[in-house]
Amino acid sequence: MLLDMHSSASASENSETRKPQKQYCEHHAECLKKIQAVLDGEASEAEKDHFRENMDDCLHCIKMYHLEKCVKEALQAKVDKRLCPDNLVQAIKTKLNIIS
Repeated sequence: MLLDMHSSASASENSETRKPQKQYCEHHAECLKKIQAVLDGEASEAEKDHFRENMDDCLHCIKMYHLEKCVKEALQAKVDKRLCPDNLVQAIKTKLNIIS
């Protein structure tokens, strides 16, 4: 994933040249939306770039990314993917046609 590749590159940097990480994110809601878009594979290139840059200096966003990633993985593991029965599909389509 993006952060995994990014963190390994960051680890090899000289620690003296890195700036200190922020403990609090003043753009929490905006960053959360971008993190979710990245994890869902729906982020634009600009959002991915912002994500990578922000991960360099925002400890809060790094923690938020890991939490969101864990939640997404846990939900995906619990979802039972089954096909919907044909009679249910037809019943829904019929009701939608009546409403339209």
